[in-house]
Amino acid sequence: MPEVTEPTEVIVAAQQRAAAMLPFADEVDLADAQRGFVAALEPGVVTQDDESVVWDNDSYGFLREPCPASVHPGLWRQSGLVAAQGLYEVTDGIYQIRGLDLSNMTLVEGDRGVIVIDPLISAETAAAGLRLYREHRGERPVTGLVYTHSHVDHFGGAFGVADQEDAAAGRIPVIAPAGFLEHAVSENIFAGTAMARRAAYMYGAVLPRGPLGQVGAGLGQTTSLGTVTLIAPTVDITATGQEMTVDGVRIVFQITPGTEAPAEMNFYFPDRRALCMAENATHTLHNIVTLRGALVRDSHVWARYLTEAINLFARRSDVVFASHHWPTWGTERLVEYLALQRDLYGYLHDQTLRMLNQGYVGAEIAEQLTLPPAIENAWHARGYYGSVNHNVKAIYQRYLGWFDGNPAHLWQHPPVESARRHVEFMGGAEEVLRKARESYAEGDFRWVAQVVDYVVFAEPGNEAAKDLLAAAYEQLGYGAENATWRNFYLSGAYELRYGSFGTPTKVDSMAMLTALTVDQIFDAMALRVDGPKAWDMRVITDWHLTDEGRVYRLELRNGRLTHYDRPEGVALPDADAEFTLTRATMIRVLLQGQDFGVAAAAGDIAIEGDPTKLAALVGVFDEPDPDFAIVTP
Repeated sequence: MPEVTEPTEVIVAAQQRAAAMLPFADEVDLADAQRGFVAALEPGVVTQDDESVVWDNDSYGFLREPCPASVHPGLWRQSGLVAAQGLYEVTDGIYQIRGLDLSNMTLVEGDRGVIVIDPLISAETAAAGLRLYREHRGERPVTGLVYTHSHVDHFGGAFGVADQEDAAAGRIPVIAPAGFLEHAVSENIFAGTAMARRAAYMYGAVLPRGPLGQVGAGLGQTTSLGTVTLIAPTVDITATGQEMTVDGVRIVFQITPGTEAPAEMNFYFPDRRALCMAENATHTLHNIVTLRGALVRDSHVWARYLTEAINLFARRSDVVFASHHWPTWGTERLVEYLALQRDLYGYLHDQTLRMLNQGYVGAEIAEQLTLPPAIENAWHARGYYGSVNHNVKAIYQRYLGWFDGNPAHLWQHPPVESARRHVEFMGGAEEVLRKARESYAEGDFRWVAQVVDYVVFAEPGNEAAKDLLAAAYEQLGYGAENATWRNFYLSGAYELRYGSFGTPTKVDSMAMLTALTVDQIFDAMALRVDGPKAWDMRVITDWHLTDEGRVYRLELRNGRLTHYDRPEGVALPDADAEFTLTRATMIRVLLQGQDFGVAAAAGDIAIEGDPTKLAALVGVFDEPDPDFAIVTP
């Protein structure tokens, strides 16, 4: 395969125009991103016990050089700011670890120890951040753990800062918004395989670092590759205005469901005049739906909760900080910052709906909608992570779904069959490639990507098509201000040239699975049943969970696995088999593939009835594929 392409003259000219239009005279963020710096992790590398690297911030040293033509100047600026790494003081008694993962970890000092907010993605990076804090602030014990919301970069490092037994015994409160566990599981377990595979494209975690490769993700540099863990919450925040005192620190909460996450909350520290906005206000336009996939967020309610935060807390704050990027100081400045963020999401929502009701479809609105100058010229409202283009399509999707109302789009052929027909109609693969090369020379890379994708799906072995498509993706990536667009394009090019890199981040570790409720375990099992394979099977099993004190019934019938608490005093059909075991054993056997006979022989499972029924049940499970194809059939 040829090496990656250099930026064409079309891209070089586009970068020059962008540089001339961007508000580079505004350098406030440069000062804010370094304010309060205490110390950096030296070297900026985190490893696992086997010395494998899970985080390497030093690999972004090239961002200190002048912006090259292969990176959008706005994205180069953002990436350089986000790559700043170390321990920072936010205000008296509040510190942040930044640049050691995709997200920030915040540490709030209390009477006896320190409260940890959002312990990053991996236990290894969280532990490294806590060590860095303790080197400069003393050996303070962790006295509380707070998750701002249900995304993995805000809880995955829990084991790196806290002990599950301490949480279970009530020695460390683990605080989260109501619904946190349900949504954390639905993203990372139910749809976790598909999301993690697509996230590998979105964050570019395995792409080569450098001006022709990965330069960041807009929200942070990339995702760490360590051990994902979870300690289940012990305290639910259910209402705005709910107040807690943890280790002598007063916290007032604002519940914001449906914003950046289905379960999310902002909170205020009244004694320190500091406001945490979780991920509801960052130094970028965020996603209404992420490119990795997620529930579509509600930009209307997002704007409304930002207004509420301004009125409840911002006018009484001296600093606002978040789970990504750097803080904003000064009451007047932070109120205006939050107001612009509010106007950004509200404007996208309202204008999309206005044009939707005029009959425009999502793709049309996305091409036409422009932001007001005051928002367009605010660095923190630019699309490094979310984009106006794909957010407009997400708002359209939230209200009207995937179908745009045109009957021609109602029942189209699936990708491979469609591609074969397209290529045939266009005169065959060689003719498509001939015309596409002309379009490439003219700089119409969007069109090249669309038509050559047909050839790749119609003829997966056509190496010339893969090479041209990879080149088009590279040019589109070089020109993107949005980091996740760049990473998607460059990841697609990488896999076309060199083959699949799979899914680097694993979210189904034992530490993650142990936090699941029993209902969630059975739900996860149901999603793995191969329906047609199980159409004619009828299996009934009872599960006595000794550490739960409950008995669950599972029924497999008509290709669907149903579970419920076995009711007392109700005549039910006899179970084919009954199993007595702990929840941990059930996870190992049903979700992690431990041999059932080995577990039974070890005394971990007691069995009554026909034990072969479990083998029959497990026999209809499908295995998810973390390496499924994306840019090829």
